[in-house]
Amino acid sequence: MHTFETLSKLFINRFDTKHFTGKPVTLYEPADYFLSLGGKRIRPVMCLMANELFDDIIEDTWNVATAIELFHNFTLIHDDIMDKAPLRRGLTTVHIKYGEPTALLAGDVMLVTAYDYLNRMKSGHLQKVIHLFNKTAKEVCEGQQLDMDFEQDMHVKMDEYLHMIELKTSVLLAASLKLGAILGGAGDGNQYHMYEFGRNLGISFQIQDDYLDAFGDPAKVGKQAGGDIKVNKKTFLMIKALESCDNGQLEQLTKLMKENPADKVERVLEIFRAIGVDKWAISLKEQYMQKAFQHLEEIAVLNVRKEPLRQLTYALMQREY
Repeated sequence: MHTFETLSKLFINRFDTKHFTGKPVTLYEPADYFLSLGGKRIRPVMCLMANELFDDIIEDTWNVATAIELFHNFTLIHDDIMDKAPLRRGLTTVHIKYGEPTALLAGDVMLVTAYDYLNRMKSGHLQKVIHLFNKTAKEVCEGQQLDMDFEQDMHVKMDEYLHMIELKTSVLLAASLKLGAILGGAGDGNQYHMYEFGRNLGISFQIQDDYLDAFGDPAKVGKQAGGDIKVNKKTFLMIKALESCDNGQLEQLTKLMKENPADKVERVLEIFRAIGVDKWAISLKEQYMQKAFQHLEEIAVLNVRKEPLRQLTYALMQREY
């Protein structure tokens, strides 16, 4: 069994090549620029790990993992445009560097290239893989639209936000693991538990992301501090604050979100800390991590084979970026 670090290096050696060498250069250079920014490559490596949990990694899985990473980066380019984000991984975003129209096209061509990699599959799982990939892609788009809708809605409930997070963030992580399990020859029961492991891990991962956006070190996170707060994104933290604050704090939050003063982030964080949503978020993250572990334990393979996924889960939940 490979560790995440070992498989990550193997995947990066394959992935970190020029995927876009055609013309016009004005289209393909921005796509390659974005991929050159790097990233944790968590989703494709988890696909590989899920395959190896059941059997030796096959060539099809490397192609599916590449498709997953290209799809993920396509969503990030478009996400940055929608969020008006100036930085990604500490460097200039594509739409700022090359303009929004080109950024849209660079993301689109990344999605098309992802399907090219899926079509390289030679095993008998193509139809099942394409179905899950397409279902997941559609859900991610639904989640992104809900995310934008919520920016204008002051009355988003926690269960509504949780549903949005499952679609926008969690299902891609879950699908990456299930795709690896399918390609590794796992049965339906094991596929289910693998998906649920990823779904709960993805929610826990997003809680950590929300927390780091507000309370993390910008130098480590690679994003502007309080980016979510600046654009009035509904996050686990903001929704909990809106549900828990007293009338005076609610009035302050509402005013800050409408008027967007220069010190908005600092003042919102003061309210967050006063209510205790920072500590609440850490506790909620732990709850979903434990649910993920429960499903991992239900997977019918030797316990020792699960250790790399166990160690990765701990690392993801303790990260500072």
